Amino acid sequence: MTNTTSKSPSKKKPEVQKTEPLIDVDIKSTAEIPVPTRLIDQVLGQKKAVELIKKAAIQRRNVLLIGEPGTGKSMLGAAMAELLPREDLEDILCVPNKKDPNNPKIVTVPSGEGRRIVDRYMEKSARSQNIRMIISLLIPLSIMLYVIFVPLQSNPDFRPLLVLLGTFVSFFSFLVMGQLRSRSENLVPKILVDTSQQTHAPFNDATGAHAGALLGDVRHDPFQSGGLGTPPHERVESGLIHKSHKGVLFCDEISTLAMRTQQQLLTAMQEKEFQITGQSELSSGAMVRTDPVPCDFILIAAGNLPTLKDMHPALRSRIRGYGYEIYMDEVMPDTLENRNKLVRFVAQEVVKDGRIPHFSKKAVEEIIREFRRRANKKNSLTLMFREMGGLIRAAGDIARETNSSITTMEHVLKAKSLAGSLEQQIAEKFIENKRAYQIILNEGAVVGRVNALAVLGSRSGIVMNVEAEVTPTLSKQEGRIIATGKLGEIAKESVLNVSAIIKKYTGIDTTKHDIHVQFLQSYEGVEGDSASVSIATAVVSALTSIPVKQDVAMTGSLSVRGEVLPIGGVTFKAEAAIEAGIKRVIIPLGNLADVVLSEKQLEQIKIIPVTRFWEVLKYALVDEGQEIAKKFKAGITKYEMELEEKLKKEALKSLNMKK
Repeated sequence: MTNTTSKSPSKKKPEVQKTEPLIDVDIKSTAEIPVPTRLIDQVLGQKKAVELIKKAAIQRRNVLLIGEPGTGKSMLGAAMAELLPREDLEDILCVPNKKDPNNPKIVTVPSGEGRRIVDRYMEKSARSQNIRMIISLLIPLSIMLYVIFVPLQSNPDFRPLLVLLGTFVSFFSFLVMGQLRSRSENLVPKILVDTSQQTHAPFNDATGAHAGALLGDVRHDPFQSGGLGTPPHERVESGLIHKSHKGVLFCDEISTLAMRTQQQLLTAMQEKEFQITGQSELSSGAMVRTDPVPCDFILIAAGNLPTLKDMHPALRSRIRGYGYEIYMDEVMPDTLENRNKLVRFVAQEVVKDGRIPHFSKKAVEEIIREFRRRANKKNSLTLMFREMGGLIRAAGDIARETNSSITTMEHVLKAKSLAGSLEQQIAEKFIENKRAYQIILNEGAVVGRVNALAVLGSRSGIVMNVEAEVTPTLSKQEGRIIATGKLGEIAKESVLNVSAIIKKYTGIDTTKHDIHVQFLQSYEGVEGDSASVSIATAVVSALTSIPVKQDVAMTGSLSVRGEVLPIGGVTFKAEAAIEAGIKRVIIPLGNLADVVLSEKQLEQIKIIPVTRFWEVLKYALVDEGQEIAKKFKAGITKYEMELEEKLKKEALKSLNMKK
């Protein structure tokens, strides 16, 4: 009988979850990253826009780009010009009209031929000028020699008179020859559009151009008589629409053009030609009108959403009917592939600038973290490339100042603190002044006072104080909620919604009280509903006389059913709380994944995600307020509680997987 030893079951080792690297590009610096030569290949994050631009280039379609500044609209316009074929380019000449000088003729020739035609005319004019110069010298010289050396036997006293006569004849000969020379030169054509040096289709930026620069103009001539004037065809100046013939005309903020100019631009697009005349009625150029000048261009108009309101309806209809309307993306998914593309973006900016050193891998990773932070949306990377390019150049300038051959992570961190936006600098001063005068408190507990978080501009957070006070009503009908602090429409409505929650869950008869809500020193105004959680907390505290912890700040939109809904700018608000010395921040659960803070910042603050208003009261009020929180919690059904717990677990699990 053999002895068998029972083997104890082996314990499974817990699976170690692999974290995805920030980038998987094996480089020491961005100098190793190849930069594409074509602009269309340098555009990142705008996949749909790139595809439509390629289609528009093939079919010569107009495009309307709508999006925030810095998302790559100008680059797409220039990239489209590179995609157009060059062999179709033409030179445009303006030639004199002998029958009607004020109606110069327009001649179109293949690219490069215009310069040769003008050179031939100039050479011919130069030869004629040399001959006339010789003649103009010989005639007066002969007269002078005759007067001086031929003796006057009959009466020598006439010699001074003949010398004076010879001088007059010489001067007259010079004038006549000069007039002949100028008339000969006036026959030389003028090049309005010269494409001989173009390597690809022309691209012209008409942003902010006035009517003359855009549509062409005729210069004023103060000397219009006596042969001193400049001939009309030489005073004709082509506009950007003509210089963009067979190319691309880009116009950002197109709504800034006058309606009349937009109408003329539409006419040029439809007819593919446009006459040039003087734009000012007070100028002599208003009398000159050329034949129609070719202007077969592709229009790429750009702007933001308010642009559509001030844009000529017929012009937009023309673009929409014969082209594409594209809304530019502001963020792209935070994937490994997209993060690797951002490494190339850093390399592109370094090459484009040409005066800053390349970035180390650690520095690039810090830049990508900033892409996450500025996205202001979970699992996303911002596409505000212009702002990020500014950060890259600021970090490179700091590296150059320290004579470093490479830009390091320390340089990037320093650039983030020194080269902040104007709003960020204002917010820092705002918080500093409020703390100095104890307007912002970060310790202790106060009745009816809450630290609310707000956003200044688009990417800077501030801490605002919300105070509430309850007084007996003076109205015979019912109590009122009175809010002050330069509130906008949405903020006013959010204040009214607070009363519904208080009436339902506290059981307090608010008809006998006037509730006063004040945003302390909010000179800049308050807009949005992200302070509704703060208002409700301050009002509950004032009604129950239970203090609010001052080391807590909060933000969130509150529904009439007590749900805490997501808001924007949560990362910037959390940073403002850290700057103010606040220890805990209450945010909506839906914004938890939106928070992008460094490890150092996370050590300074605790983020508390909530889904219901009772949770806000639980963390914001002192111990005596827990009974009030339970009253609010009691109004929630069992099924709602189970659903919220499930959502909370999924959100935390998703966040852990991301980390």
